[in-house]
Amino acid sequence: MPDEKMALQHLTKMMAPWKPSHVFITYWRFAAKRQRIFINRAAGLPFPWTDDPILLNYRFTNPYRVTDRVSQYLLRHVQYNRDWSIENIFFRTILFKVFNRIETWKHLLNEIGEPTWNHFSISKYNAVLDAQMARGDRVYSAAYIMPSGGSRSTFKRKHAMHLSLLATMMDEGLPRKIAKAKAMEDVFKHLLSYPTIGPFLAYQYATDLNYSPITNFDEMDFVVAGPGAKEGLSKCFIDASSKDYELIIRRVCEIQEEAFMSLGISFDWLKGRRLQLIDCQNLFCELAKYARVHHPELNPAGGRSRIKQNFSPQSDPIEYLFPAKWKLNERDF
Repeated sequence: MPDEKMALQHLTKMMAPWKPSHVFITYWRFAAKRQRIFINRAAGLPFPWTDDPILLNYRFTNPYRVTDRVSQYLLRHVQYNRDWSIENIFFRTILFKVFNRIETWKHLLNEIGEPTWNHFSISKYNAVLDAQMARGDRVYSAAYIMPSGGSRSTFKRKHAMHLSLLATMMDEGLPRKIAKAKAMEDVFKHLLSYPTIGPFLAYQYATDLNYSPITNFDEMDFVVAGPGAKEGLSKCFIDASSKDYELIIRRVCEIQEEAFMSLGISFDWLKGRRLQLIDCQNLFCELAKYARVHHPELNPAGGRSRIKQNFSPQSDPIEYLFPAKWKLNERDF
């Protein structure tokens, strides 16, 4: 294992003019440990998949966003289960991602059938979700904080507002506008123009749509640092300005091979695919949580000092699927 002080000096040279803290070393070690867990699980090895007590006890997403359970469900059961039209791919993707909860999608399937724009009814969908809530079931995932529209909203419930918003997007021809977009940033801007969709959600939705056949942008084209990633970045680069965060994420993505090598870390690439901008952004978000326990000296007084979600392994395996344009489905892990 290389000397940590020398390794940090090497990382500092690679990241100039930004000066990383010792937490930046943890970033790379966390990424490698978490990816090893993913590889071990994908290979069918029994629990536990790591000896890191933090990773054993708390829930973290995979380093590659596309391999997470919800993203995999989106690909296999929402976008690629049939040869959908552009309108229906957009409609189904945004409908699924607004709630970001597999159980909610399955409930809609059971009550309505395959969701399509052709047979969409706000009142019918709203009634199904109202009934779901009346039974005490959650509609939204806890992964994202979904805005409600505020006190001025004319909707009694948040899901009614989101169903109406989706209908407005469809009526205004947003699917075709996105299909004609010249850059991923253009897709982001289209989405950002709609009420209650801020930069974080617009970027996440743009990424989800880019998994589908609607667009075919390189995941290295564009990135937006979300709130969690900003927390992680602020711990790794104490003196960096928030306006530099996207530039830092890009640099981190560019130096990944040299960074792992400088730390003596063997990283398990996803079928040979490098970490992309969305993945490095997400890793900063997950590092922010990990550092609350691993680097408690950085926790602000009165600020967040714990990780909310405990880890419990799910028994049902995932048959991994990737966008055909990535040419990964034919490769072995």
